Amino acid sequence: MISIRKTISDLDEYRQQRDLAFDCYLAAIRNTAHYTVELDDSITEPHRKYLTALADEVSSAAPGSLEESRATFRGLLRDFRDKVSKYVADLREQLGATALALQEIVDSLAQADGDHEARLRSALAGLRKTAESPEAAALRARLVAMADTIQQSVDLARREHEVVIAQFQGEIRALHKRIDSLEAAASLDALTKLYTRREMEERIRSAPAGAFCLLLVKVTGFRIAELDFGREVSAELASAFSRRLRNTLPDDAVIGRWSEEEFIAITRLPRPEAVNLATHVADHLSGSYACLRAGKTVRPMLELRVGLVDSAGDSAERVLHRITEILTGRQ
Repeated sequence: MISIRKTISDLDEYRQQRDLAFDCYLAAIRNTAHYTVELDDSITEPHRKYLTALADEVSSAAPGSLEESRATFRGLLRDFRDKVSKYVADLREQLGATALALQEIVDSLAQADGDHEARLRSALAGLRKTAESPEAAALRARLVAMADTIQQSVDLARREHEVVIAQFQGEIRALHKRIDSLEAAASLDALTKLYTRREMEERIRSAPAGAFCLLLVKVTGFRIAELDFGREVSAELASAFSRRLRNTLPDDAVIGRWSEEEFIAITRLPRPEAVNLATHVADHLSGSYACLRAGKTVRPMLELRVGLVDSAGDSAERVLHRITEILTGRQ
């Protein structure tokens, strides 16, 4: 009897803890929607709408279906981060252009102010010299008064220009500070950016002979994802794969996108370690990826074929030729 009571008590406590965890999870989704940072309406409103819809689904879902909601929640947060990063990068570019325009205005004002002031002061000097000549004795008082008036106008204009320039310089400093903060925020996704094929070819040509191994990754699935789910899902899938590839390879690896579905990584690993790494990449990066489509999780598939090129004893042109042979399947 005591054992049954204890079991029932433990079961009740477990249910309470489960309900509390569920309530906390649901509150986390709703709070994330409520406190979403206000940016452009085209970014903020869909994100908030999708989170609210997810919270409604979770509140009426069976416990067994929560795992899918976890992937959707994570995908929504990742999608919002990517869009915010692009928004910030665009804003940073606009601020940079504005700061440059302001700097050009300041430089133009400073140069023009100096030219006008020099000409005006030269004219004033000539006017005062004329007022002191015997021929202008009858007009001396009027000429001196005119010269003083012009002098006062020049001094006033100079002070106004100095105030305007100081204001512009303050604006430029503020813009530069804002740009610096935006650059730091926009650098979140820097690791997912890959080199182009041309850049990778240049790096292979400039690398010392025999100093590296190349991982050649042939991916199947991006085009299928675009046909099945649309271009946005395909782009998100490529970004997710790039992040996983970067996180799987050594920190000093140089990664490039050779073509739409072909990737290359330059590593300094000895061949045995590079072989093990190629096997690991093929095994762990193949499979389904959680992506978002209209606020819902979809799971496109990727299949990988990974090859290896050891540069030992080969020229750069020979290495590039072997890359083409392997990726096109002619080897």
